[in-house]
Amino acid sequence: MEPRMLVFVGSYAEADAPGVYVYSFDEKSGSLTQLDEVSGLKNPTYVNVDMDHQRLYAIAENATEEGKKIGEVVSYSIDTVNGKLNTMNRAKSLDAPQCHIQRDQHSRYLIVSSYHGGCVGLVALEADGQVGQQLDVQQHHGHGPHPNQSQPHVHSAFFSPDERYLYVSDLGIDRVKCYTIDSDRNVLVPQGEAAVPAGSGPRHLTFHPNGKFAYVINELSSSVSVFAYHSESSELSLIETVSTLPDDYNGENGCAEIAFSADGRYLYGSNRGHDSIVVYEVHPESGTLTVIQHVSTEGRHPRHFALTPSGQYVLAANRDTNNIAVFRVDASTGKLNYTGQSVEVSKPVCVQPVYCNA
Repeated sequence: MEPRMLVFVGSYAEADAPGVYVYSFDEKSGSLTQLDEVSGLKNPTYVNVDMDHQRLYAIAENATEEGKKIGEVVSYSIDTVNGKLNTMNRAKSLDAPQCHIQRDQHSRYLIVSSYHGGCVGLVALEADGQVGQQLDVQQHHGHGPHPNQSQPHVHSAFFSPDERYLYVSDLGIDRVKCYTIDSDRNVLVPQGEAAVPAGSGPRHLTFHPNGKFAYVINELSSSVSVFAYHSESSELSLIETVSTLPDDYNGENGCAEIAFSADGRYLYGSNRGHDSIVVYEVHPESGTLTVIQHVSTEGRHPRHFALTPSGQYVLAANRDTNNIAVFRVDASTGKLNYTGQSVEVSKPVCVQPVYCNA
């Protein structure tokens, strides 16, 4: 029996409207079919899927009695037979709204990032998968030269391939800060930082499958910074920074997501403004990049995209045109071809395709 693929989507939404969606994905036709939607969450823009334990974690906004915005995480159990989500619990995670959520491979911790709060938080996960208490918060400080860099803006947290280190991209201070998790004290321990060119605004990070290089997509400068990764020391050494845009494009743009093909031959990044995905060929020895394609995302403001686990498709979430467009990946060239398949969904921000065994 072929494994079934489910696709989980987070979006901008009011609490009384649907915000998290579940779809099935047909790898033969490239079509998406909605199975479920859940309400009750304000701006559940990013989700994390733990399919080993059939759980989903979504960030959400709430407010104190005084009106101050706070961050929460909501846990769901996933019914893989019918694709339905069932609420487990919700808990406060930060004293600020969040934009990203990460989980360690042993499902002991959640890591939440706050753009507006300029901080990263460590949250406990209970043995039954429910969200536990806030354990630690690391507040960043500083600013950058760009008008959008008046203060720290933590955008995401990603683990190194062996999970020894946690790399936190701060758009506001042009730094990727490195932490370890002290599991005895349940705290984040600073290990150092790497800089991108001034005014770049690092947003998301990904590691090459070979574990030798790290790639940071810079929102403000529409570029990708390539780093050599030194696993023993945690150091990132800058190799090059390359544009995500065609040479003849002079319009507004801001980058968002970055992801690798499973074989590490190709790297993908999204442009919001140019409304495209840039495709790079990756030099296997040096880690350097060569642009081979810019392809329209068939919508506006591609806030996020993801390759399916098989690597055969890319799903692009276009926030401003309320659609998720489906592209087939040419395995021999890495290039993307629009399938003609697109599904309407309100203000999609995050799309996470996973296999399940139902």
